Amino acid sequence: MPAETPRPAGGSRAGEGGGGLRRVARVVLLDPADRILLLHGHEPDDPADDWWFTPGGGVEGDETREQAALRELAEETGITEVELGPVLWRRTCSFPFAGRRWDQDEWYYLARTAGTATGATALTELERRSVTGARWWTCPELARARETVYPTRLAELLRTLLDEGPPAGPVTLDTEIV
Repeated sequence: MPAETPRPAGGSRAGEGGGGLRRVARVVLLDPADRILLLHGHEPDDPADDWWFTPGGGVEGDETREQAALRELAEETGITEVELGPVLWRRTCSFPFAGRRWDQDEWYYLARTAGTATGATALTELERRSVTGARWWTCPELARARETVYPTRLAELLRTLLDEGPPAGPVTLDTEIV
């Protein structure tokens, strides 16, 4: 898998891997110690093909991306007490996962929480087959990580965020087609 290939953070109930650009809301969730929460996932039929990624997933029906970000965060982590901030980053990507082609327009929202206990509450069937847990990471841990992390520049992006604060407007990350 090429370095910048993002993976779906859980399946959307509508439009999974089919027709059109999937609208996705992701969450860069920070705790009071500025650790970021990442989920651990893998290709459903190949647990050795694994990676870490931010919580989030597809927008459903007429919900806003902000609503999708909060819903996905609650479903995937059980965390509901958050302060949702601005969109930090945006990217468009296309990649294979679970036997499908995923074409996504991803928006990454900043969020903060005081609570760090996690527990998935409403995973889709695909998520149950491909998401194996969650972990809070410090920026130095991300910079030293040997595991695959998406987006691959996450340690650099997080360091900039912590040092400089949120950007004035969303930063467009590189588009990746795999």
